[in-house]
Amino acid sequence: MNEHYFSAQPASAAQLRRIDVRLAGRDLQLSTAAGVFSPGHLDTGTRVLLDEIPDPPAGDVLDLGCGWGPIAVHTALAGAAAGTHPRIWALDVNERALDLVRRNAADLGLGSIQAVTAEQIPDDIRFAAIYSNPPIRVGKAVLHELLLTWLPRLAPGGAAWLVVAKKLGADSLLTWLRSALGETYAVERTTTSKGFRILRIERLAD
Repeated sequence: MNEHYFSAQPASAAQLRRIDVRLAGRDLQLSTAAGVFSPGHLDTGTRVLLDEIPDPPAGDVLDLGCGWGPIAVHTALAGAAAGTHPRIWALDVNERALDLVRRNAADLGLGSIQAVTAEQIPDDIRFAAIYSNPPIRVGKAVLHELLLTWLPRLAPGGAAWLVVAKKLGADSLLTWLRSALGETYAVERTTTSKGFRILRIERLAD
């Protein structure tokens, strides 16, 4: 197949399916399809990330590279349980992924989730948190551009949580982030689990 899950419009047939997944302490059935990342199950990296992140803050939260929506759904449910009720921007280039997020949010009655492309996020939005299992396989240049586009959109005091496989360069990415972002950000590795690193990037108060 000559396409990737980061294609804007996958050429493969959708092959819509329902899968069982546990998010925010709830057993759910969500819709997935071919042509998106990990369509058959919740991938290990995202599971590690969701087990690590704290309850989401109030305000705007970005799910960067949302796929079929597990991070967005988890965040909406966890935020409702915690009483923070964040507004969640589920961002992807893949139109099929965004359609799946809209379907899953509607099925669960999660009106706080907005499935969007980059140009649909207002320029003045600053994020209280960013969560991402970033698309490492797009290549270093594209990945760096993606992170330098969105990490500076953190509000002061806001934090981004990234999950990256150790074998795919998590440690070198950590070093690059520290250099690229500079002293106004605190960048650390918080956890290693199942071959994945969790990287936390906090924007310090101005």
